Amino acid sequence: MASPGSLPEPIVTDRDLADLVIHMDGVDVRRGVTTLIAGVAWSVELDERWVVLGPNGAGKTTLLRLAAAELHPTVGTVHVLGERLGRVNVFELRPRIGFATANLGSRVPGDEIVSDVVVSAGYGVLGRWRERYDSTDTDRARHLLAALGVERLAGRAFGTLSEGERKRTLIARALMTDPELLLLDEPAAGLDLGGREDLVGRLAALAADPDAPASVLVTHHVEEIPPGYTHGLLVRAGRVVAAGLLDDVLTDENLSVTFDLPLAVQRRRGRYSAWLR
Repeated sequence: MASPGSLPEPIVTDRDLADLVIHMDGVDVRRGVTTLIAGVAWSVELDERWVVLGPNGAGKTTLLRLAAAELHPTVGTVHVLGERLGRVNVFELRPRIGFATANLGSRVPGDEIVSDVVVSAGYGVLGRWRERYDSTDTDRARHLLAALGVERLAGRAFGTLSEGERKRTLIARALMTDPELLLLDEPAAGLDLGGREDLVGRLAALAADPDAPASVLVTHHVEEIPPGYTHGLLVRAGRVVAAGLLDDVLTDENLSVTFDLPLAVQRRRGRYSAWLR
């Protein structure tokens, strides 16, 4: 599906793959007779911050699970951090990827202490058992909680947190291993206005940090795009509508095709908004 905002996918050599965080070429994912995504070509470079935008059922989470090495393509090739899925031990690859998703939050024991939810990412486990952590680990966990505005909750049980507090705790966990790639699946979903704006501001600060990892954020709403995000991937019905620099991609025409409605989009002070024309 072509559009004025689409950019042609460059030819990528084996040497180039080492410089790409994500590279997908001709990717389909099928489950039985259902096609979740089809013909996806997408590349993410080291210093880029991408937002993946589209309606429910568009294939956004499928793309993120491919990037997280949780899923393999049915057709095509996927390289993550220079490694090709299907030819790499994903259990060695996954610790290099920080992945914050609501599905992970549902698996955290309700009585798990918040600081332990974060620090246990170092062992890739949920629920602290007999692992040993040194002061460097615990200090890093508290620093990340502070950066996300929830340091005061370090001693609380995860099950007592609000939705917004859980989201921020899981982002801190995703950053615990100092990943090379950060994946955020609808981090602002379910938050009230204040919680959303606070989180968007913190994600904008993270995006502005030159030492922060390349990032991909999935959302349904342009209002949730943090300032500092550089690129956009618009998807509908499993196919790419447009991909490239965010200002080039996020146009009235592209957004209208993506959501199948006549929409207008505006950028003001680094933030986007959209409405029905």
